[in-house]
Amino acid sequence: MDFVLALHSHLPWVLHHGRWPHGSDWLCEAAVDTYLPLVAACEALEHQRLEAPVTLGVTPILANQLAHPSFAEELEAFFAQRLEACDEAIATFRQTEERALVPLGFFWRGHLRRLRRHFHQLDGDLVGALRRLSDAGRLEIMSSAATHGFLPLLARDESIRLQLLLGRREHRRLFGRDPAGCWVPECAYRGAGRWQPLPAATPADRVGLEEFLSEAGYRYFFTDAHQAQAGESLGLYGEPDVVDGLRLTDARPIDAVYPRSPYRAYQVVPTRGAPVAVFVRDPQTSLRVWSRHEGYPGDGGYLEFHKIRWPGGLKLWRVTGPDVDLGGKQPYDPNVARARAYRDARHLGGVLERVRQGAAPLGADLVAVPFDTELFGHWWFEGVDFLADLYRTLAGGDGIRPVTASAHLDRSPARERIRLAEGSWGANGDFSKWLNPGTDWTWERLWALEHRFWDLAPAALRMAGAREALAQAARELLLAQASDWQFIISTGAATDYAEQRFTGHCDGLADLLEGLAAGTGDGLARAAARAEALLRVDDPFPGVLDAVESVLDRT
Repeated sequence: MDFVLALHSHLPWVLHHGRWPHGSDWLCEAAVDTYLPLVAACEALEHQRLEAPVTLGVTPILANQLAHPSFAEELEAFFAQRLEACDEAIATFRQTEERALVPLGFFWRGHLRRLRRHFHQLDGDLVGALRRLSDAGRLEIMSSAATHGFLPLLARDESIRLQLLLGRREHRRLFGRDPAGCWVPECAYRGAGRWQPLPAATPADRVGLEEFLSEAGYRYFFTDAHQAQAGESLGLYGEPDVVDGLRLTDARPIDAVYPRSPYRAYQVVPTRGAPVAVFVRDPQTSLRVWSRHEGYPGDGGYLEFHKIRWPGGLKLWRVTGPDVDLGGKQPYDPNVARARAYRDARHLGGVLERVRQGAAPLGADLVAVPFDTELFGHWWFEGVDFLADLYRTLAGGDGIRPVTASAHLDRSPARERIRLAEGSWGANGDFSKWLNPGTDWTWERLWALEHRFWDLAPAALRMAGAREALAQAARELLLAQASDWQFIISTGAATDYAEQRFTGHCDGLADLLEGLAAGTGDGLARAAARAEALLRVDDPFPGVLDAVESVLDRT
């Protein structure tokens, strides 16, 4: 049975929008916690000559940031700050009753120094490192919508086309090849039919998302189990009451548990164009990793994410127990945690084997397990070691074959057609984490700006002196469309920040469109000046205007 591990890497555009807590430090923390360790793990497995193919999604907006000259500068500053925090912590602990924490200060200092040295060995080029691993067959890198826009809720088909087409072109520019797979943001799918997301919205007949994926040339994407009617939604964290029927202790045969098998790839067939294959998330395997209650990251020996020493940002405590509050957390022991990552990796290898034994008689040939990349290393510090140990575990058996998504389709093409249900992999399995009474206002403003942009764009392309303003308007539209803003608003974690970022991109877009609508004279001059100012802050996607032209040519 083939095993496809898919990791989805994404952060919204944060460069040039401050540092802490939601500016470039957000990006640098993800790079230090997840992206650099993941590259190092892939290189170590390559050196050991172990088969460890990963299907890695990197959103175009994240890749643009990792390739940006400002990123290397920001990461150097981040390393310097964290290493200074280690030195300060060690000195402070030696003079207080917290002497037992001194070894942890040295642990973090050594860890950060190794990562910084590795970053220098990569010449500060994380994108280049990923491209080399891709060229060596260690990774298959998926693309995504350009800024991770929530595609089913965008008002105009042109917006969906631009997100996907630009995402594909940026992938080719940065990684040197066309992507076969597309990570559909939030696994959010909408089929064909009458569409009216809000009572105030104008109803319209819309085509299914597969039409756009096929048109953009993608071969496959991923979906959650409930969208394929192959199990219940796991929710955000695999709440046990949501997945009660899918427990690994369930003694019923797999075909009695799942309405449709999640253990094969299916075809979604557009009205025009080539079919697109869809991989279904396996609920059983995912639950072991994803669930906050039943998953491995909840083990008491692992690093506690939420308790942080300030100033400095060091994490020095372990989970300790599921009901232990932050004040009761005990000191972290890296050696104990490392041993448990190895233990849990071997356990998951056994889980995969049991799934294979239960599914094989039904003709199933696939276990697909997609996760957010940042779960490993950032949220679960030991997660990257866990993944590396999982591949080492699987190398010792012959029942489970790690492969990339494309390699599976080459070996076992998707033939059975499927009709997906509307939904996402978010809370409740629907769109409610992004479309709700707290976010309705964002969509109403965005939809109006979408219509205005696409109505003005054809004339603006022919207008002397308007191209740069139109290009920046497209950037601001794409950045405003990022699904992150509604998600953050809905979680309540940093509502003010998300509202400010969303509003800022919309305000910039509105100013540019006002100038473009004027067409000549002072209005167009103001738009050009505004575009120049915005470009100093928001400068991804150098080929955005060419993509806009291509979308209009297809419309």
